[in-house]
Amino acid sequence: MANQENLPLYDKIWIKRKFQRAIDILILLLLFSLLSFRLFSIINNTFTIPWLLAFSCESWFTFTWIVILNAKWCPAVTKTHPNRLLQQVQELPRVDLFVTTADHVLEPPIITFNTVLSLLALDYPANKLACYVSDDACSVFTFYGLVEAAKFAKFWVPFCKKYNIQVRAPFRYFSQVTKSEEGSSEFKQEWLQMKDMYDNLSRRVEDVTRNSLSLKFEGEFAVFLNTEKRNHPSIVKVISENKDDLPDGLPHLIYVSREKKPNYEHNYKAGAMNVLTRVSGLMTNAPFMLNVDCDMVVSNPKIIQHAVCILMDSKKGKDVAFVQCFQQFYDGIKDDPFGNQWVAAFEYIIRGMGGLQGPYYGGTNTFHRRNAIYGLDPHENHYGKKGKLSEKASIKQFGSSNEFVKSVTHAFEGSDYSTSNGISPSSFIDSAIQVSDCEYENGTSWGNQMGWLYGSISEDVPTGLNMHRKGWRSECCTPDQTAFTGCAPGGLLTTMVQQKRWASGLTVVFFGKHSPVMGILFGIRAMDSFDSFCDLHYTYITRVSIKRAIIKKETPGSIASGDNADAGRFTFDESPAFMVGTTVLLVQLTALVVKIVGLDLEASSGNGCGLGELMGSVYLVVCYWPFLKGLFARGKYGIPLSTIFKSALLSLIFVHFSRIGVIS
Repeated sequence: MANQENLPLYDKIWIKRKFQRAIDILILLLLFSLLSFRLFSIINNTFTIPWLLAFSCESWFTFTWIVILNAKWCPAVTKTHPNRLLQQVQELPRVDLFVTTADHVLEPPIITFNTVLSLLALDYPANKLACYVSDDACSVFTFYGLVEAAKFAKFWVPFCKKYNIQVRAPFRYFSQVTKSEEGSSEFKQEWLQMKDMYDNLSRRVEDVTRNSLSLKFEGEFAVFLNTEKRNHPSIVKVISENKDDLPDGLPHLIYVSREKKPNYEHNYKAGAMNVLTRVSGLMTNAPFMLNVDCDMVVSNPKIIQHAVCILMDSKKGKDVAFVQCFQQFYDGIKDDPFGNQWVAAFEYIIRGMGGLQGPYYGGTNTFHRRNAIYGLDPHENHYGKKGKLSEKASIKQFGSSNEFVKSVTHAFEGSDYSTSNGISPSSFIDSAIQVSDCEYENGTSWGNQMGWLYGSISEDVPTGLNMHRKGWRSECCTPDQTAFTGCAPGGLLTTMVQQKRWASGLTVVFFGKHSPVMGILFGIRAMDSFDSFCDLHYTYITRVSIKRAIIKKETPGSIASGDNADAGRFTFDESPAFMVGTTVLLVQLTALVVKIVGLDLEASSGNGCGLGELMGSVYLVVCYWPFLKGLFARGKYGIPLSTIFKSALLSLIFVHFSRIGVIS
């Protein structure tokens, strides 16, 4: 039997998909043959607008297919071995946990503190963990929810570990499990106590959120008096602290709300993540960091061990910048009618990227190497950052905080800074407030050469690409038990809002200074956003519609809840994005009517519409069946008349120019 100390902490398993490859190549050859047909046909025919549209769209989809084919050609998955971890590692590394929220209305405190509770209850030594919550809204309700949740955690965490509870977000656990499912009377009694305590906690937080007058702005809440979402000072609060450094206690819980002023750019989530990186560097300085969105709860309490196996593997782990876990959802609609659960993307694209340099950074459910975030390349990480930066260079790169620069030096050396001398996080409150100042990053490398990069609301794309550009790899962690689960968009309009945000952010990346114009990674991510609203003959309209839809103000009232029996039905509004599908449908219906009535202009010449074209139109009508039903439905399930009229006008223009091209 092999020595356990010499065995790898994770293996990469290559997936053989010979049949899938053959199908993919066949599709590529068909696309090339179609383009060849278009090029040869122009020799014997007059150049027309329909020909140009068809050739442009088919060229775009051929390029798309080439990029996707490259990405999924050599799929691979990783298999971790956490049972070998303690045999090869003398001491488990520290991990800082980041949770981000930006709006207590769209992201209620009850969702945020459930995510925090699931993190505090992880099966990992509590003295190796610290949880940081970034509240970009500076909401007293979020802070109140966290304070109350910290009290509940003293009972909830021991309960989870005592009975080996797997789903450790209370609202998920109590919605799935009933006390009658367990035989132990002791468990039933404790279950009832936990359920009662959680219900009281939820009720208190909801009551305060609905009636802010019941909350007194005094004591630890006094700092929130007269604060505004976009105009407030830095607030750093240590809610709970593991002062005795107990492995079976509770991890640190720190609340962070960075300073905001009206005339200063806050750089969206990327700015918040950089502040969390600096604050955590001062207080705990863990070599690894996990970031999750406030609605992503832990479903596998041992996920840190799985991720650490990849990051600490002696042979393959040192050049891994981040470990990405799949985004999976607990409340998805049956059959996923809106495609917002990303099953195909994770199964094919991300697994395919796992066989290359690694998956892209998804923005959540990701374990990061702190030194990679600080700007080191893999070579420097292997052999250590030699020498010390001068004072001027340190200020230029990391900012003017001497305490933070010291923590960076310790991070480069691989040693604990704040905890080696028994210093607690509360000792660094003043320094933490300094590094979360809105002017701290002025003249530094934050957001440009290190940290989460600025310039796009989709901060994950340029940040991950920048690490890959430096030579870092990434890996996808796929344990048998799902790592994280979140709330999927419940309806079409919610999905549209999400898609618009991604599309706009990726458009900025494409034209921004961090854009790898010919890079494969961006192409895969962007095309999925662009192509979600288009079809073969109308790809050129998509970017116009998305651009106009982005400008439209998004309000909570425009988002469908999706919590009813009709959650899977398509809902429509006057957004320009719906014009694309409606126009495609009307063009195909017009083509079918022309064929059936016998108005095909080329029929007499023997070069008219054949069975293939007819079946193609029928197929597209079937694909756009929800739009067809929307033409005749009313209310939110019906397409607005204004959208129908605009689409009909576009359809008539398209048909008119097509007929002119045929006649000429």
